[in-house]
Amino acid sequence: MKNYKKKLYIAAIILLLLFLVFQLYSIFNLLFNSKTVEMNNTNSKGEIKEEDIVIRNGKEGSNKLTFNCNVDWGEDVIPDMLKIFKEENIKVTFYVSGRWAENNPDLLKKMYAEGHEIQSHGYGHKLCTQVSEETVKDEILKTEAIILDTIGVKTTVFAPPSGDYNESTVAICKELGYKMALWSSDTIDWRQDSTADVIKNRILQKPLDGTIVLMHPKPETVKALPGLIKEIKNQGIEIVPFNKLPT
Repeated sequence: MKNYKKKLYIAAIILLLLFLVFQLYSIFNLLFNSKTVEMNNTNSKGEIKEEDIVIRNGKEGSNKLTFNCNVDWGEDVIPDMLKIFKEENIKVTFYVSGRWAENNPDLLKKMYAEGHEIQSHGYGHKLCTQVSEETVKDEILKTEAIILDTIGVKTTVFAPPSGDYNESTVAICKELGYKMALWSSDTIDWRQDSTADVIKNRILQKPLDGTIVLMHPKPETVKALPGLIKEIKNQGIEIVPFNKLPT
């Protein structure tokens, strides 16, 4: 009887040990797989690969260029821009803020109807590094909903106001399935000393191949556009929307 109890006791201990080993294996396997997934989406420092999300310029040798026009105002100027783009038979990308889209639905529809790409500039033109992560996400999602409701298009690219962003902004874009659009050539057309000639020369003095040109709906920009577009075409560069620019 004593031997039977002793064997039963030993068997129980063995079963307990086997259970503990199984539990440890399961925990280790879970942690290992989780780390592997994380590493597949990050660089060697454990950070998200910014170059997979942030686009600053197109591919060299593509002979293509894009105009990125950030819109949070300028509805009085945009019709003139659209007229020039139509005459020159080119398409650009407008990054509109959600509040602007709410206040100018008919103009937004016209921009889209004329073949231009519409993407997100956030809702209220808030600097991403100056607000919470929740606010940045809300800025993108709120604008996405407004644009979708107005023209039936889901945005997939975010142009952060003033080009202001940090690692959290990149992570949010990745989570939401967005690319982030910056630029490689800036008209700086918002400055008071930026005349049409100054704007044009700022762009033409730099290489045009694969360039992302940042602009805004400003009167001097409108004046600069015909000559700028003509010179770009003369150099054999095709002007395309952002989503058609090889990167």
